[in-house]
Amino acid sequence: MDQIIVQGGAELRGEIPIAGAKNACLTLMPATLLTDEPLTLTNAPRLSDIRTMTALLGSLGAEVAALQDGRVLALSSHDLTSHRADYDIVRRMRASILVLGPLLARDGVAEVSLPGGCAIGARPVDLHLMALERMGAELDLRDGYVHARAPSGGLRGAVVEFPLVSVGATENALMAATLARGTTELRNAAREPEIVDLARCLRRMGARIEGEGGGTITIEGVDRLRGATHPVVTDRIELGTYMLAPAICGGEVTCLGGRIELLEAFCERLDAAGIHVEESPRGLTVARRNGRVSAIDVTTAPFPGFPTDLQAQIMALLCTAEGVSHLEETIFENRFMHAPELARMGARIEVHGGRATVTGVERLRGAPVMATDLRASVSLILAGLAAEGETIVRRVYHLDRGYEHVEEKLAAVGARIERTREGEAAHG
Repeated sequence: MDQIIVQGGAELRGEIPIAGAKNACLTLMPATLLTDEPLTLTNAPRLSDIRTMTALLGSLGAEVAALQDGRVLALSSHDLTSHRADYDIVRRMRASILVLGPLLARDGVAEVSLPGGCAIGARPVDLHLMALERMGAELDLRDGYVHARAPSGGLRGAVVEFPLVSVGATENALMAATLARGTTELRNAAREPEIVDLARCLRRMGARIEGEGGGTITIEGVDRLRGATHPVVTDRIELGTYMLAPAICGGEVTCLGGRIELLEAFCERLDAAGIHVEESPRGLTVARRNGRVSAIDVTTAPFPGFPTDLQAQIMALLCTAEGVSHLEETIFENRFMHAPELARMGARIEVHGGRATVTGVERLRGAPVMATDLRASVSLILAGLAAEGETIVRRVYHLDRGYEHVEEKLAAVGARIERTREGEAAHG
């Protein structure tokens, strides 16, 4: 099993290219199921989750070809052979549930296993199912599968008001509504850039959509969608992660392709902590203003609030801040599993339910630690960059689900980091 070894203490200088968004690409790929014409996605990230979605679509009869070293995905669903998304694939990734709406909208039937993914608390699919039921779907949950069937004549437009903001449920309902009869109105819809990106892609395919990026999205169903070519939006979570690297260990790094509008709440918190962020046509340049960063309070919230997927990473930064910081996690329960591992490195963290109190220390110490989920993995690497001595991060298979070549990108700006097999020593 792979592990990542970090020798702390090096300042970072240079440029890091930011990939296309994993969460956007995983949503765009199932859109191929809505049409029998080709869909081409450019700026695709090269990640294990993308390979998992490729396998899932392939099991349904779709064709997915990775071109230009994986940066371009050519998808075609002209001849679907199955409507069943099996547990053996779905259990590896929660985004698999996003085939449900497109299958139901196109062919009126779907069987999708209840999904898996990172163990960061219960993330039920009830809002996905509620939206589809509003559109006339008949649903039966048995044997760990959602058995779904559209009424004769297909799904129909409806008013869907989400009691809670849900990115995945908004995406599933948005895709399903493009082929529904009549008009669908999604209220209290998610506003994330990934939602906007999906709507733009669907519009290129001939969908009639208005209001994405706001709280209400209106979709007027069409008879069929066509093929299209669409660039995947920049990954704002990878962007935020690499912005924290020079913040935590010093130096100056430009994140190529970054834009403040993708992470306004995050950038505001960095500014409060004493981190300078400058935007240019090439991206975002990040550097500490002077000395230790200042303690800040952080509360996660749906977009445009502070992203839950950057909570673990900013906790790593705050472990060495001057003063006491408070972090409140409002999206997922059980998402402080990285805290005990950071404590092994000398961090002072107290967790009570959905709140964590971090009392900054002058310096962390390298230690062997274990990744518990995707974002926790990279938070431990960030902590290792600032720690004295050697940090060994084990179980990094989580990392490969969301970050492509993380050790290569960090090494290119001066980090002393390498990937080895467990039991192997670092090479210097």
